[in-house]
Amino acid sequence: MSTSVLICDDSKLARRQLARSLPDDWDIKVEFAEDGVDCIEQIKALGPEILFLDLNMPQMDGYEVLQAIQKLDLNVLTVVVSGDIQPNAHQRVIELGAIDFIQKPCDVQKLADIIEHHGIKDKAMRERLSHRLGEQVDPDVRDIYQELTNVAMGQAGDLLARLLNVFVELPIPNVNILEVNELDMALRSIDANATTSGVCQGFIGGGVSGEALLLLNDSSFKEIASLMNYQGELNNKIELELLMDISNILIGAILTGLSRQLDMTFSQGHPVVLGQHCDVSDLVKANKSRWQRTLAIEISYGIENHNINCDLMLLFTEDSLKTLKYKVAYLLED
Repeated sequence: MSTSVLICDDSKLARRQLARSLPDDWDIKVEFAEDGVDCIEQIKALGPEILFLDLNMPQMDGYEVLQAIQKLDLNVLTVVVSGDIQPNAHQRVIELGAIDFIQKPCDVQKLADIIEHHGIKDKAMRERLSHRLGEQVDPDVRDIYQELTNVAMGQAGDLLARLLNVFVELPIPNVNILEVNELDMALRSIDANATTSGVCQGFIGGGVSGEALLLLNDSSFKEIASLMNYQGELNNKIELELLMDISNILIGAILTGLSRQLDMTFSQGHPVVLGQHCDVSDLVKANKSRWQRTLAIEISYGIENHNINCDLMLLFTEDSLKTLKYKVAYLLED
């Protein structure tokens, strides 16, 4: 039976080019939508299994389409196809439920790789992926996770600010349930054009376990060394020591802050170096077997007036979700 595919783009040329780029050996029936409003109407009427979605459109853009799909609980797997290549655009569409992102103009091989990677030619794989995408973090629960992390993040930021005598910029934490391939995408969006060094540290306690992953942009080391009054020449050994110092402060403080609020004690494992001076994609590729389906909380630290970028991700195992939900339910009680 043919797979139903909907291509949504306000450009007729873009719609036709994408349709011609789909694999020749894929048994599909293709329909087209000219804008976001038309897209939602056709999803309701036709029930396509796969949606290829542009972002910049009149009346209703691609972000609004993704929001409407979630709000209306429409069952369709969405791949975003857009000329907007900002890392934040990648991350935002994944957070809104898209399974992947491809840059315009559409590369035939890249498109084929995405289709193959997600197994969306196979009906059983599509059904499993659709089922997983239907599991969203409840807004009230997300709010609790973000608030707990805000408090812990503030404590960690305070320690870093005191150590370096700087002002630490604190973001709003991102909270999502991710598969390993989506974690891959989230990590790649941090900085696709810079090399990175990473440390991972496991934690466990009270029925909750996971890993804290800290990624530091390599361009940050020189300024961190200066702020810590290190006068010598930087080498791999010194940079590793700086990476460990920063990770000990941030990971230790944030886990302590969370454990106090959740009324549980975390035991921390030994830090593991994931890689030094490598592309994020290589770092992920070398370590992706460590991570599966996970509750991911991402925190991006910045330091005012300094080129220092540091990302901390808390990756809770799927088995931990039951305990965390219990703890959150208790906090939500009147």
